[in-house]
Amino acid sequence: MAFRGPKVWLWRWRRNPLKRRADAVESWIVLAAWLITVLAGVLAGLTATRSVEHELAQERVEWKPVVALVTQDAPGPSPANSGRTNSELVWAKVRWTAVDGSSHTGQIRVPSGSGIGTPVTIWTDPQGHLVTKPATASQAQLRAALIGTLLGMGAAAVPFISARALRIRLERRRMDQWDEEWARFGPLWSRKTG
Repeated sequence: MAFRGPKVWLWRWRRNPLKRRADAVESWIVLAAWLITVLAGVLAGLTATRSVEHELAQERVEWKPVVALVTQDAPGPSPANSGRTNSELVWAKVRWTAVDGSSHTGQIRVPSGSGIGTPVTIWTDPQGHLVTKPATASQAQLRAALIGTLLGMGAAAVPFISARALRIRLERRRMDQWDEEWARFGPLWSRKTG
């Protein structure tokens, strides 16, 4: 096992006679990459979180529950005859009237066996189109936080991966320089004296 001395803070910026220009360039690339990675991730994550929270809050305000009527018998036994309180949900056509008075139809899931004219609660947007039930405030916060985290990580990955690729390229260049110098000075070291 090799002995390692104490960890030296900011070693990339300390003076060293063996430090090359490529080492200095790499040290600044590492610093810039970390700063850009953190900033990009945090800013993208916060922006996405706020945007999603705003959109979901707007849905909670604009989307309204409406009573719709089933227009065709739903397949399966009727909920009253099935003997189960939690009946299976099946697709059925329904009709509802929007706030502006226009009539709309669509398909939703209703309890199996629901007959024609059975009232069901649906959610519509301001134009009267069928939508899902809007997320509650706590569901919206969770969803916004998850989306913000994922987008933040994705945004942070771009500068991180770019800097990593640049560092690999610099490392290859540095190794090529070492090979060139070793080819020049290596034979001088292998000569026998006197």
